[in-house]
Formats: sequence, structure tokens, C-alpha cells
Amino acid sequence: MTQKQIDSSAWTQRWPASAKLNLMLRITGQRNDGYHLLQTVFQFIDLCDWITFHPVADGRVSLQKPMPGVPEADDLTVRAAKLLKAETGCEQGVCIEVEKNLPMGGGLGGGSSDAATTLVVLNELWGLQLSMEKLMELGLALGADVPVFIYGHSAWAEGVGEKLEKIDIPEPWFVVIRPDCHVNTGEVFSAKDLTRNSKSIKIADFIAGQHQNDCLGVVRERYQSVKEALHDLSVFSEARLTGTGACVFAQFDSEKAAANTYQSLEKKWQVYLVKGLNESPLFSKLKNGNIS
Repeated sequence: MTQKQIDSSAWTQRWPASAKLNLMLRITGQRNDGYHLLQTVFQFIDLCDWITFHPVADGRVSLQKPMPGVPEADDLTVRAAKLLKAETGCEQGVCIEVEKNLPMGGGLGGGSSDAATTLVVLNELWGLQLSMEKLMELGLALGADVPVFIYGHSAWAEGVGEKLEKIDIPEPWFVVIRPDCHVNTGEVFSAKDLTRNSKSIKIADFIAGQHQNDCLGVVRERYQSVKEALHDLSVFSEARLTGTGACVFAQFDSEKAAANTYQSLEKKWQVYLVKGLNESPLFSKLKNGNIS
């Protein structure tokens, strides 16, 4: 399939790259190469970056507007598109336009989600017909969180986060606070006081309420704004850390309860009122036949 065989409207659509929350994160060991072995649960939320792909005849890959402080060649969307071209020999080009709504360095997976949307959508627009499994393999080379965004469904994850098992869980409302700091993931995972020997649990244990985050203690003690955000949010519901942070979140049974909490916090914090989703907005859009 060539670009000309794709409906031109597909090239003008905005494609979602949603955020995720880690509803639990246990570190159960460490590999010889230094990577940590994890158990975690990913769920999507309806907060998204939006990406538009513009066809380019000369085969180049570029950004319409590079992110401040990020060289274009290092941008994960550019790297994803170039990786797809290198893997398939595709000679087509693209200019990538990103509407950035997800905070950088917040533990919501923004860059990884952008890369995943780029891989999934360009695979369709360029008519490459790579399988989801192959796209996930390529995504893993870009980052440990990329595969789940390609997978497109809430998942129980193990390994370094790439071994995924589909789970269907409640889709509650969340309030997410973005503290004014950038957590260095490398520093967290290299901290001497990080728990690295948590006992493995089963999905049923998570469903029953075991949702600790082994990074919480390290991050809370090193980042005062995260500690304050956890304190302020815990007034309303149990406050939890997503990934290594910096974002913290709390779960609510109703939109009204979440909205009341949001209103109580929005004057002090950058805060989001969001809905949990088992199916990613990107997967939903593709499933509904919005590309042809």
C-alpha cells in the first residue's frame, strides 16, 4: 500500500497519545545488566497529547515544532519514525506535529506514548503491515513504557515492563497532581535505599488492594514538592505515586467527588481531573475504523 492509497483525511487527523498511571509498582529483583525486574499495573487516562502526521515527498523525517531543549534527532517521535523506516526500508517521509499536553518527566509516559502513536499510525499510513508484536519489539528499543501504549489495553506487566497480560479493572475517576519538579528516574533506581526484593504477587492480590509503589519512599524523601503533593492529596483519598513520579494521584468512585477534590487543589497545584480507561484512546480510534 502506498500513501496515495490511504484516504487523505487520515493524514489530517489528530491522533491521541494518552497518559498512563502505574496503579502499583513492585521491584522484585535486578538483572545482571542493571535493569530492575518489576511487577506493575498500567491503566490509561483520558489526558492526551495529540499528533498529526503530514506526508513528505522527499523521505525526510522532521518535527513541525521541536520541543524546547530537546534536539530534534533525540525526540522520541522522530526516533520512532526513523526506526520504522530503517526496519522496513520505507522511503516515505513525514513531518510530525505534536500538541503537547502531558507534562514531561511526570511519570505519565508522555514521550513513550508519543513514540507508540507514531509507530502505530505510521505503520498504517505507510502501509507497512507490521504486526503489533513487531511494533512492540521496536517500541521496547525506544523505552520500557512504549510497548504498553502499542498494546492499547490496561495490563499487568512484568520483566522490565514489557511482558504484558491484559486485565479489565474498574475505570474510576482520578485526580492527578503534577509537582513542580522533574524526578530523575536513573537516580531513583540507583538509590541505595530502594527496595529491590519485594515478593512477587498475583493479579488477584492487586485486585484485593495490594498496590504499593516501591519507589515511593525514595522519591518522597528526595523531592519535597512530591512529599507536599502527597500530603495535600491524602486529605481527600489515598495518595499514590505513578512510576517514579513526579506525578501523584488519588482514585475516586464518582466524578463529583473527584471534581470537588480538583477544585480544592487547583489554586495551589497543577492538577488534572481524568477518567481511567482500560482501552487506550488510540486503540479505540483505530478499532472504530478511523483510518482507511
